[in-house]
Amino acid sequence: MKKTDAKSLTDRHESLTHSEQQTVVSHVQREVDDWYLNTIMLKGVDVPFKYSRKKRYKSLQSQQVNITYYPANETVAGFEIEIMKIVRIKVC
Repeated sequence: MKKTDAKSLTDRHESLTHSEQQTVVSHVQREVDDWYLNTIMLKGVDVPFKYSRKKRYKSLQSQQVNITYYPANETVAGFEIEIMKIVRIKVC
């Protein structure tokens, strides 16, 4: 089994969740310092999923992806909102 295999990750970390064949309806990339902050929205889910990369990523809009993520909270304009932090993302 690979070290980054989704099953091994979720077995080692109970807070991680793995979802397969999720359709991306929105993908936004913005530069923050030397990193690109990527935010995706999935079909049927009202919570944003975020991850960072050093390089610009190809657009995932309308793609199906497999993701491994965990819940987190972020404060925006004084409001605390729930987000999902992506640990692993792969295009199907």
